[in-house]
Amino acid sequence: MSAKVEIFCDGACSGNPGVGGWGTILRYGTTEKELSGAEGMTTNNRMELTGAIKGLEALSRPCRVVVTTDSQYLVKGMTEWLRGWIRKGWVNSKKEPVVNRDLWERLLELTARHQVEWAWIRGHNGHAENERCDALARGAIDDFRREAERLMRR
Repeated sequence: MSAKVEIFCDGACSGNPGVGGWGTILRYGTTEKELSGAEGMTTNNRMELTGAIKGLEALSRPCRVVVTTDSQYLVKGMTEWLRGWIRKGWVNSKKEPVVNRDLWERLLELTARHQVEWAWIRGHNGHAENERCDALARGAIDDFRREAERLMRR
């Protein structure tokens, strides 16, 4: 695992729940790749997780990865809560089923291939990659809405 990849990701939602988007930047040395997408009725937290998932899915071989996000939900989930959820049969501290279990399980599956470090940064605070990921996510929401309107006019 000599390759070191940086993944920056963000999620956004217009209404929560509502139309959501995610944006991801992958960086390997001086090479960058941007990814984005959107979904209909979803939540901000689902989009935050999806941004990380899409970044990890884009990796073709095991790597050392630093995932940088403004989502404490994502970082704390992966670094603090996940082991307890699994140990307790996917229930949280309130004895309720873990929300977004499908995405947490996908993240767990993807991170098993890599050596992953999770880094939190304050959102909307001038961090260039975070601002770009937010713009990608919001652009995906706009594209989703435009396509939905186009289809409705048919």
